[in-house]
Amino acid sequence: MMKLTQTFMVLGAGLLLAACGGGTNNEEPAEPVFLTEAALGESLFHDTSLSLNRTQSCATCHSPDHAFTDPRTDDQGRVSAVSLGDDGVSLGDRNTPTALYASLTPDFTSGSRTRFNSQQDDYSGFIGGQFLDGRATDLQAQAKGPFLNPVEMGMPNAAAVIERVKENPDYIEAFESFYGASIFDNTDDAYDALADAIAEFESTDVFTPFTSRYDRSLEGDYTYDPLSAATTGKSLFFSQQFTNCATCHQLKANSRSGETFSGFEYHNIGVPVNEGVRARNGKGGNFTDNGLLENNAVSAAAEAGKFKVPTLRNAGVTAPYMHNGVFRELATVIKFYDHHLSGSDFTINPETGVAWAEPEVAENISTTELQDGSNLSEDDVFALVCFIYSLTDAQYEDQLPEDAAECGL
Repeated sequence: MMKLTQTFMVLGAGLLLAACGGGTNNEEPAEPVFLTEAALGESLFHDTSLSLNRTQSCATCHSPDHAFTDPRTDDQGRVSAVSLGDDGVSLGDRNTPTALYASLTPDFTSGSRTRFNSQQDDYSGFIGGQFLDGRATDLQAQAKGPFLNPVEMGMPNAAAVIERVKENPDYIEAFESFYGASIFDNTDDAYDALADAIAEFESTDVFTPFTSRYDRSLEGDYTYDPLSAATTGKSLFFSQQFTNCATCHQLKANSRSGETFSGFEYHNIGVPVNEGVRARNGKGGNFTDNGLLENNAVSAAAEAGKFKVPTLRNAGVTAPYMHNGVFRELATVIKFYDHHLSGSDFTINPETGVAWAEPEVAENISTTELQDGSNLSEDDVFALVCFIYSLTDAQYEDQLPEDAAECGL
């Protein structure tokens, strides 16, 4: 018994020495959980606790496994044209665009750009910005929006978001380390820091892989079969004579690396209303999505109905299409473009079996660009689809539709 008592006395003395700094254990401080702003941003991007009901994160609508788009399906088992909100009821009115390559979008501005492989004059007008109407100037501004959108993550205000952030001690440590010990003294500063971290993550090479067959061909690691439909489609795409694709979807001169397949211009191409979405999201028959005119920096009526030209990268795996998800197939999109040409064979929407519906906004249609080029055949349409399939990054190639097997890729 005496021996046991002595043992506890020695242990107690050791603990007392350790508490007073007199111990011999010189353990180094634990390494921070987040070593960079981008690592912090990645965690915030995936954190469902930053939505009102803790069910939705940025990654819910921008899934890394699905080319950073929303893979959730509707009641018919198809990828939904618009995204469901954190409340489990609210639906948006626009299709969720991919977050891939968004960091390469220039800040929203009014300016001009050089066009390539185009018979049209160089572009002059609004360029860039985030969201389909450019209302967020840059990535940081974009990152702030979904948290407070009532049909997305549904948080009531920035202060509520920051309170959720402060529930996580690792977040507190990282915010104070990267943005200063007093960062939480001001809600606006903390909210800016949140958005900055997410923007840092979205600026990493995770979002700009450049691993498609097209990219690999530029590096000499892939060769398009000269007899394949994809090669025919590539020729058509970059042709000045036969198509107008490059006018809006080519940013750089031929064969330059880093091609985004968007010039970030704004156009109204006459896209019809997605009646199915409007029937479900409560917008009603009198609502009109005026596109660029919804941007507070834009006031001219001549901009109504225009939307930012999207990247074609990974378009083969990110259906449905157009700003409202009204078309399900890439071939339909190409036929829709062709129907603007006189003498087009594609006067019927293949998905509805009736004539193309009227534009949601009938004014300001980019007729000059749309009526440039020659009529396409069914084979031409398929060839262009195949070339667009070749713009799919390697990690998503297994998600391409079955007809990709006929493209000769």
